[in-house]
Order: sequence, then C-alpha cells, then structure tokens
Amino acid sequence: MRRIPLLTMAALSGALVTAACTTDPYTGQRSINRTAVGIGVGAIGGYLLGDLVGGRSDRTERLIGAGVGAIAGGAVGAYMDRQEADLRRQTAGTGVDVIRQGDDLILRMPSGITFPVDSSTIQPQFQTTLNQVAQTLSSYNQTYIDVLGHTDSTGTDAYNQVLSERRAQSVADYLAVRGVARARMGIRGYGETQPIASNDTEAGRAQNRRVEIKVVPVTQPGY
Repeated sequence: MRRIPLLTMAALSGALVTAACTTDPYTGQRSINRTAVGIGVGAIGGYLLGDLVGGRSDRTERLIGAGVGAIAGGAVGAYMDRQEADLRRQTAGTGVDVIRQGDDLILRMPSGITFPVDSSTIQPQFQTTLNQVAQTLSSYNQTYIDVLGHTDSTGTDAYNQVLSERRAQSVADYLAVRGVARARMGIRGYGETQPIASNDTEAGRAQNRRVEIKVVPVTQPGY
C-alpha cells in the first residue's frame, strides 16, 4: 500500500475543504458543498488504498505459482501499449472507456450497459464485448487484474456495498470462465464511496454506477 506523508495528506485535505466551500452571494456566508467533499474524499481514499487489491507481494506469489512471468522494466511500456490498442479496438463504440494511467489500464464500464437496474446479472448484449476483453486479458497474461464495483448513493450504504461486490464478482466470474486465470484477479466492492461525478443528478448517478477492470503489469523486482 502506498502511503501519503502527513503533510501531503493535510495539504490535500485543506485543498479539498477549500474547493468544496461555496459563498452565498446575498449573505456572504460560506458553507460546505457536501457533494464535492464526497467526490474528493473518494478520490483520496482510492489513492490511499494502494495500487492493487490484496497487496502486490501476495499477488506476485500466487502468479508465480500459476506460472505467470514478470516483464523486464524496459519492455513494460511497449507491452501495455499493445494491450491498450487491442482493448480500445475491441471496445470502440460500446460505451466502455479505456483509461491509461502511467503503465496501468482501467476499463470503465457503466452499469447501464453491463447490468440491469439493481442486478448483478451481466446483460446479454454486453457479453460479446466482454468475451473480447477476456480474450485480450488472457493473451496478455503478465498483468494483475483488479475488478472493482461501484454504485451511486441511492439506497443504504450497506445495500450499495453488497451490490458493488456482487457486480465485481459477477464480472470476475465471467472472465474466469473465459480463460482469465483467477490467480491474476483481485475483487473489491466500494459501494458508493468512490464517486466520479455528482450524485445530485441522474447523469452523475449513472456515471457512478460502474464496474472497472484495472490492469497492472507484473514487473521484475527493482522496476
């Protein structure tokens, strides 16, 4: 798990509160926009969680046991470039976003195209796309894969947490059946704690209801 120095954390928190403050133009009174705070805390929380579900060392041991090798440092960029190009081609026009963060990839899949409302059953019309994604993830097997479930703020915290876990598990199970080794996969549900948009509008809530597949290269020690 990555750790943020206390001074950095304090700076982030201060910036968050400052950015979330609004001023009434008539009274001059300042107040806190709780939606903005929620989005900011979610972003900071995601950073604190580290780069892999379950930790890198434990995952690496499992992968070695499953016969998955590591990538030499100088080859990582090109390896992930090829995988990114394949995933972008396969998901073009489907509503899935492929996001590059350094050498990591995130496939962001809105629940509107992956699941019916209040369900963790993958919609039939999305299975063709997910089949292609599974094929690529199987071909590029020198990567960790995290399947992450998220919801909007509608409903109770406890219910949203369970639904996010069920949806992440459903996608992971689907990938496993289609050849993606379970030893490579981590699963986590975040419920409503990691919004990427405001929950005050239907458009924002639709963005927050999502499953993400994070793809991280397995690198040799020292890289």
